[in-house]
Amino acid sequence: MRQVELTSIDGTRLDASWHPARAQGQRGVVIQAHGINATMTEGGMFVRLAEQLAEAGFTVLRFSFRGHGDSQGTQRGVTIAGEMLDLQAAVEHVVGRFPGRLVIVASSFGAVPTSLSLPWLGDRLGRLVLWNPVLDLQRTFVTPELPWGKENFNAEQQKLLATQGFLTLDGEFEVGRVLFEEFHRYEPLQCLTANTVPALVVHGDQDTAVSYEIARQAAAARPNTEFHTVRGADHGFDTREREDEAVAVTVEWLVNGRETV
Repeated sequence: MRQVELTSIDGTRLDASWHPARAQGQRGVVIQAHGINATMTEGGMFVRLAEQLAEAGFTVLRFSFRGHGDSQGTQRGVTIAGEMLDLQAAVEHVVGRFPGRLVIVASSFGAVPTSLSLPWLGDRLGRLVLWNPVLDLQRTFVTPELPWGKENFNAEQQKLLATQGFLTLDGEFEVGRVLFEEFHRYEPLQCLTANTVPALVVHGDQDTAVSYEIARQAAAARPNTEFHTVRGADHGFDTREREDEAVAVTVEWLVNGRETV
């Protein structure tokens, strides 16, 4: 693992590391996009995934979005547009520098800037993996349907956006007013279903934060898409055994998976 100098187009410095491929025969390069209130380790899952992919012949780039981890920026200043710029910086860093196809693995909220970037990525993206992805911002945050959303984005919480300019997510991450306004405007689900890049969606069927059904229906609606259910798993896969299942399924699909129509 090595540190990477990665700077977004607006000058924001991003904490980043890359894992060089260790197997002979470069399979491609994988960019990992973490969720909100997480970092480029994604609770350790992204590190374990990166190590296994490096052993299998992939180069892997991990980075923390602005306002997360050791990257520059503030929590209240995090926006979807800003995260799209960060992802663009990661893509531009690896494309042309490493051989093989480009893969993005996006977890939870990381699926938002990733899905919205699909039209721009075009043919540069060879494969896509989504772990318990946020695909419908309205139903997740604005009018939340699941327990986690109802706790963090209820009417009382949303009032804080007007009175203090932010609300606190999980008691520790400050979601700013501009980010919440973006929840009303962006439609990552539409971008995902309009795209045909081969994809794997991995989701726990007991997720109390992000809709399993929305993800399942999205996977069923697009070609070249496999859907894997982690039985009994809440958001983030919630046990080491279930985390390892998500990692193993991802590695196997990227190494051996075939496109399905």
